[in-house]
Amino acid sequence: MRLSIIVPVYNMAADDKLRYCLDSLINQTIADYEIIAVDDASTDESLEILREYESKYPWKFKAIQSYENVKQGGARNKGLDVARGRWVGFVDSDDWVAPDMYEKLIKRAEKTGADVVGCDYCMVDAHTMNVGKLMPNNTMDQTGVLDHERYKKLVMNPGSMVIKVYLKAVIDDYGLRFPERTFYEDNCASPIWMLHFTHFEKVEEPLYYYYQHDTSTVHEISVEKCEARLAMGKRLIEEARRYGIYKPYRQEFEFAFSKLYYMNTLFTYMLGVKRPRLKFLRQIADGIKQDFPDFQDNIYYQNAFDGEQKKLAAMHMKSPLRFKLYFQLLYFYRNKIRRSPSG
Repeated sequence: MRLSIIVPVYNMAADDKLRYCLDSLINQTIADYEIIAVDDASTDESLEILREYESKYPWKFKAIQSYENVKQGGARNKGLDVARGRWVGFVDSDDWVAPDMYEKLIKRAEKTGADVVGCDYCMVDAHTMNVGKLMPNNTMDQTGVLDHERYKKLVMNPGSMVIKVYLKAVIDDYGLRFPERTFYEDNCASPIWMLHFTHFEKVEEPLYYYYQHDTSTVHEISVEKCEARLAMGKRLIEEARRYGIYKPYRQEFEFAFSKLYYMNTLFTYMLGVKRPRLKFLRQIADGIKQDFPDFQDNIYYQNAFDGEQKKLAAMHMKSPLRFKLYFQLLYFYRNKIRRSPSG
């Protein structure tokens, strides 16, 4: 079999979100492929919809039921365990893809000898095949036969996993899997996976449609999700050490950790949680001090963030309490100016 497309599903029956996703996969132009949809203990009609598609397209659609919620990473792992394709792709069940996405990606792989191929995606807020806001993913200087310099760039910017196809033999050879029972599993898995492949190519077209809606993970900021991001930052470093790929790319992993674990979590938490807790702010600071106390000297960190972000981070590292008070006053003032008639 040429391709396995793995779709983790959790409570996506409403508003035909799941059907729109599955229809885009059923109608792919590539031949000889399978769709493996894993229901992650949904409480709505998602499993019934999957059974319907399995009954209608038994030669290329397989529904798997998970009796416990293992979240997206766990559902993907269940799909990987039964996948028969030479290539593997992943799709989130509220998104969809262009009809020729997988044909184009695998043709590029077969033409170039690549073992991983990606594309770009676009962001949309309605079910449509019209291209929305273009979101370039990965850069062309990351592509080609992978060497030390390209791997460094991929540690810091591995790109999304749902817009790629991966050679399954590599996944199997290294036992690559996703963290389970957590959010943001891609933040850990994506850079670790990319360092196990040898040739990366890209189709510079937005072939994947990322659906923005109110129930998307990115729109729901909670303490639980911020804690999950912290955990995935820690897991990233643990996995890099376990696979023996940490030391050659220590500076790059330090930056990836400081971006994921620290900067993204810190500002997401302050802007997204109604009542930020000092205890959690101290937890963030203590965590990065423990692993990378000198992260602010990292050259990638210095170049990636603006002056205000670095100033706020430095304040937080010295005094989480002072940072909290200053940040809240700063954004209260800015919101007041924005809402004023003259603003």
